[in-house]
Parts: sequence; C-alpha cells; structure tokens
Amino acid sequence: MDFLQLANKRFLIFGVANKKSVAYSVSKMLLEEGAECVFVVQNQTILEKASKLFPDASFFVCDVEKEDDIIALRKSVGEKFDSFDGLLHSIAFADYSDGMKPFHETKKRAFLQALDISCFSLVEIAREFADLLKPNASVVAMSISTTTMASENYGYMAPIKAALDSSIAFLSKSFSAFSQIRFNVVAPSLLKTSASAGIPGYLDSYLYAEQAIPRKSALQTEEAAAAVVFLLSPRSSGIVAQKIVVDAGMSTNYFDKSIIDKVVH
Repeated sequence: MDFLQLANKRFLIFGVANKKSVAYSVSKMLLEEGAECVFVVQNQTILEKASKLFPDASFFVCDVEKEDDIIALRKSVGEKFDSFDGLLHSIAFADYSDGMKPFHETKKRAFLQALDISCFSLVEIAREFADLLKPNASVVAMSISTTTMASENYGYMAPIKAALDSSIAFLSKSFSAFSQIRFNVVAPSLLKTSASAGIPGYLDSYLYAEQAIPRKSALQTEEAAAAVVFLLSPRSSGIVAQKIVVDAGMSTNYFDKSIIDKVVH
C-alpha cells in the first residue's frame, strides 16, 4: 500500500553531501517509496562524492551564494525535467574559522553570508523554480528545534534560522496567489552530521542533549528525515507554513532529575 502516495513523484534535493546528511536520508527514503530524486550540490568536489551515493540519479552543481548560478541552474534543470512534486532545501553555512565569539562580536560580513546561504537562498530558489513546481507541490527546509535558546556554541546561526522559519509563512502566502504550493520547515534537535562536526563545542552539547532527551538517546538523522518525507508527501497537504519540531521530547525535559543532580550536587 502506497500510504504516502510518493510513487512516481519527482523531487529536487538541495544539500546532499555524504551519508550523514539529512538530505541523504530523505532521498534514500523517497527512493524506497518509488519516487525519483534529482540532486543539486554546491561544487564539483561534492558532486564526485555524492554522485557515488546515487549513481543512477541526475546531479547539478550550484553555489547558491551566487544569484547567476541559481538562474543558470533553473535553465539547466528545466531543459531536462518539466516539473517537480516537491523540493528539499537542506543548506546551511556559517564561518566559524575564527572560533566561537560572543554574539555581540559577530562580524557583519559573516552574518550576512550565513543569512544569504542558509535563508535567502530558499527565497531565490523558490522564485526561480516556481514554474517547475507542480501547483500542489511541497517545499521543505531544514531549521533547528529552537531559535530562542541562546546556545553559545551555535553562535549567530539561531537568529538566521529564525529568519528562515519566518520566511516559510511569507513564501506560503506569496505562492497562494497562484498555486497551492506549501512551505514548511522540519526543526530537529542536535544531530550527528558532518556539518555539525565543524561547530566548536558541538559535541559537548550533543552529549548533553542525549541526557536531556527522556529516552536518554540522541535524535537520529533518520527520525528527522522521516518527518521531511511526510511533509513532502501529499498526505501532509493540510500542513502549511508550519515548523515541525523533531526533538524526541528534549524540550520537555531540561529539568530532568538526573541532570539536576549532576549540576547541583
């Protein structure tokens, strides 16, 4: 039984880098459901690695920081494919090369670059691909479980993800003028991905998250991916402009007795 109704549907996937990527797990699940995935990666180096993961799929290269690249991508993709049933935006970047600094010491250039890549690229991609998305297509972006907890080791990315969360509502409204295309975000708690490995201090927070989650085991990438697949499917047609938090209950358990005992005693 094809409960998710994904068989023979086609999706444009931004952000596959390796097997630890959320986009990889999403794509793997979509393919298992009989869907087709078309991939967009940042550069040739990633292409050489990612194409080995899905050797039968079509791949395109696009640096979303460059507007001309997105326009050229639309043309190249449009020459080969006439439509898509959905799109995954799993792209984020922040420059932590100078180490983690207090938020008020964030440099304007670094903040705006991260905002451009992690948030505004979704707006540009949506605009350029609007005519290639089917009238009832689903667009999903990847956020984080909370953007108001001032996690010191996440630097300035939380405010940028907050901008992404807000953009979902405005994109849904804009597209409602000519379609039923819907936009949502999946917001996982801490995951063990290659991108997160580059964040100073992330491992300590990940280990803490394991203790804060009621089941005492961290959120798995596949759990976040499953929520994305559901949102990409027609079965989630009533969910529009929403942030779906996938944190295994972590946000309900910060005052777990075992954690308090370790801190206070």
